[in-house]
This record gives sequence, C-alpha cells and structure tokens, in this order.
Amino acid sequence: MTADLAAAGLPAQAAGPRWTTEVRRDDEALGALAAEWDDLAARCRAATSFQSAAWQASWWRSYGRPGALVVVLVRRDGLLVGAGAFQRRAGLLGRLSGGLTGLGGALIDFTDVLLDDDCAARAAAELAAALPLSRPWQSLELREVHPDAAAQQLFEHWRGARHRLPDSLCQYLPAVPMEELLKRLPGRTAQRSRVKLRRIAESGVEFRSTPAEEVPEAVAGLLRLHFLQWQQRGVTPEHRSERFARHLTESTTGLVAAGRAAVHQYWLDGELVAVNLLLLSPAFGGLYLYGAHPALRERLDIAGLLFGAALDEVVEAGIPVLSLLRGQEPYKQRWRPDALANQRLLLGPGRLAPAVAVLLLAARARRAAVELLRARLPRLKEALAVLTTSVVDSVRA
Repeated sequence: MTADLAAAGLPAQAAGPRWTTEVRRDDEALGALAAEWDDLAARCRAATSFQSAAWQASWWRSYGRPGALVVVLVRRDGLLVGAGAFQRRAGLLGRLSGGLTGLGGALIDFTDVLLDDDCAARAAAELAAALPLSRPWQSLELREVHPDAAAQQLFEHWRGARHRLPDSLCQYLPAVPMEELLKRLPGRTAQRSRVKLRRIAESGVEFRSTPAEEVPEAVAGLLRLHFLQWQQRGVTPEHRSERFARHLTESTTGLVAAGRAAVHQYWLDGELVAVNLLLLSPAFGGLYLYGAHPALRERLDIAGLLFGAALDEVVEAGIPVLSLLRGQEPYKQRWRPDALANQRLLLGPGRLAPAVAVLLLAARARRAAVELLRARLPRLKEALAVLTTSVVDSVRA
C-alpha cells in the first residue's frame, strides 16, 4: 500500500514522526542554535528568561569553561522539540567523571530544559535517553528547579537513579493592580503603604521603560547605583567584574529586544536615582536586580516604587504572577508573599550510581547542618537572612 501511494505521488500516512537526538560539545553551539532555541522556548510555557538564547549564550561566553559545554537536542521531523544545555563539572575530577550541571551557577533563580508543549512527554523521554550518562561515576545535578519546570518531566522519564531534594525558597505575589495587592496586608500596614505610595506619586519621580538600544547605558547605571546602595555592607568583587557587566548588558539587551525583560529607570530632578531589571516569562515576571541611590531610600519607599511599575508591566502583559525570586528579605515579607521552594534534581545511570549517592549525601549533610544551626542558635536566623540578602538579592554570583 505504501509503495502504491509513493508511486501515485501521494505521502505515506502509515509512518509516524521521525525522532532524532544529537549531543553537541562545541563551544559555539548555543550561539549557532539561537534562532531554533528561542523558537522552542516560545513553545515551552515553563521556560523562563534564564532559558532564553540571549541569557544562556551570553552566560556561556562570559562564564563557561572552554570544552565543557554539552548541549542535548531532540528533533521531531527536523523541528527542535527538546533541548538542554549543561556543562561538565569543574576540576580534574569533574572532567574525568563526566558529571554535568546546569548553566548559570548562582546567577540564575531557575534552571530548566526546554520541551515543546505539544509533545512534551515524548520529547522528555527522548531527551532523557540522550543524556550522556552511562557510567556509574557520571551524574547530572540541576539546582533551582521550579516545581512546574519542564525538567520535572525529564526527571519522571529518567530510568536510572534519581533523587529530588528541596532547594531555595522563592516568593510570589499575584499580578494584580496595586490596590488589589494592598488588600493582602493587615489594615494598618496597608494604610501605611498607601501613605508611602502617595508620597511616591507626589515626589516628582519620573518613570521610563528602556528600549533595547538604550539598555547598555541603563545597565551601567543600574550597576553604579547597586554599588552605592551596598557599599556600606560590602559588594562581592564579582559584581564589579567586567565579565558580569558584560554578561548582564549583553543578555539584558537581547531579552528586552525579545520582550522577555524590561528595564525600568527612575529619574528625579534630571538625575538617575533607581534602575530595576524585571524578567518576563509566560508564567511569571521576576524582580531580578535593582540599584537605588541611598539618598532616595531616605526619602521614599524603594520597594513600593519598584513594585508599582513591575505590577503594571506584568498585568499589562497578561502575566499572572510576580515573583520576588529567591530570598526572604524583610522588604519582601511585608507584602505577604506566597512561598514555594525550588527543587534540586539528581540523576545518574542505573539503580546504584555512586556519583549520585555522593551528591545526595553531601546535600543532605549541608541541609541538616543548616537546620541544626537554626534550631540550636535562633539568633543566627537574622544573620542568615542578611547573608541571603547579600548573596542572592545583591550578589547572584
């Protein structure tokens, strides 16, 4: 029958789609795949700005180790429907073991893979089968995985050793107009917040959303103000590095051009006084990094200033949630956010995977030590919160 159809010039209907997989290890792979990568990201609702080609390729150029990139691709009839970018672990042991981690390190709040929503289950199964993890000493560790991430399907289709552990806590608010958000707060807190918002409205601060061609200058202003606001508490040297500035500028320019980020500038009396970087994804918008002049903080409520514009942005875009990302800083808690923990996924070949067992024991030991300190030394809770603020909200490096 198939031969008859072919002879008549008609397509054969019996054959199903053709699935293919590929593992690329060349350092230029992410740049070469950018168009396909973003096309797939647009078909993956779980994808965040951190999974965009602009962010991933920029991070790799600035922070990746030559020869350590591993990109796994799944295609259906030639169309890219599954993808994951990983790097081999650092050090001689990491290179020899073949252990993999996600890209981004401490600079990202969400690690994930990309799966086409129309065939996510099959694409996840194909991606899992293509992962270069076949020997007992090999493993894949994905940190900061959202509970609804595409990587969760990869985890479910993995046939070897697998473990899921809690990771950082993230905070979320409904994306509603500010007045609706204030209804979440106790009466007195809500009233004080309204007073602060009136002061902002009467202050003369001018708000501008930055076009892509002006992003480099705006990011430079963000970093300058970020240094000022943290100078009394110390800024991690990495945030002063040229590679961080280069990565943030390059990735943000691409994200803004693609509608996956917004850079908000605030001016007062002709002077730039605050800049905020807001990441935009189908599932949520995320307040990633900001800088504000210390003098402005003495006059106005910075959180209210930034949240107001961010809420307007995500509401207009039809995004349902505003994420405050990782950390439990006091200025976040004031808004009564909902908390949801990211997850840490560990994968290895076979039921007995020594590499995964070692990672699992180390992760559990670290978590137990932190919980013990919190239980035995309650005063450390505040110190840990300050440390989290510095590392997560300010440093991210």
